Amino acid sequence: MIFSNNEEVSATRETGDEEAAERHDASVTTSSEGICIHSMVIAGQIEGHFSASPQSKSTKYEQCIPTLVAVEENDGIDGLLLLLNTIGGDIEAGLAIAELISGMTKPTVSIVLGGGHSIGVPLAVSAKRSFIVPSATMTIHPVRLNGLVIGVPQTFANLSKMQERIIEFIVRNSRVDGNTVRRLMTATDDMTTDIGTVIDGREAVDYGIIDKVGGLGDAVRELKEMIRKFKGIV
Repeated sequence: MIFSNNEEVSATRETGDEEAAERHDASVTTSSEGICIHSMVIAGQIEGHFSASPQSKSTKYEQCIPTLVAVEENDGIDGLLLLLNTIGGDIEAGLAIAELISGMTKPTVSIVLGGGHSIGVPLAVSAKRSFIVPSATMTIHPVRLNGLVIGVPQTFANLSKMQERIIEFIVRNSRVDGNTVRRLMTATDDMTTDIGTVIDGREAVDYGIIDKVGGLGDAVRELKEMIRKFKGIV
């Protein structure tokens, strides 16, 4: 959680224009220029119903979900900055987090740092504005399953439906069209041992998946402008 009650946010605001921060694991709440922003990091592997290995960096969806609810409901928080450097992970967990972010009423901005791979793509586009640094990459590939797979038509039909849900979410929350996403997912000439496509920051913007190429300062500046408009501050 980012905070236990409103007092922490109030204490942050009392510093005025001076930067103040409350750190809780992979989250930080900062206040400057009369605007309070909560920044949440999604890094490593996104855990679902099963835990990642102890050696893996991971993001737990059961921790992200209450944090997002707290940000949406707390009057002291003006907006959300989502920082991504993820290899992907559990599809349902990733989509659950992405749907929560896309459904927030407060201003939200995401920035891809390092990588926004696999289910990290829906997470990257879930914010109202998205950024990617020039050196970051995104991997777009078909849905995979781990463990025992029963080779029957129902299994493949379920995979296809799951993949379409991911494509629909990406299209709904970005400027890219479905056919382009499917083409990138099924490309066979880009990855030596797999199907799919790896794109860099500029390509992600050119395809319409991400809004802008930019760094942290650009993302924060955009978020603050969105907050001012949201609050009716000239």
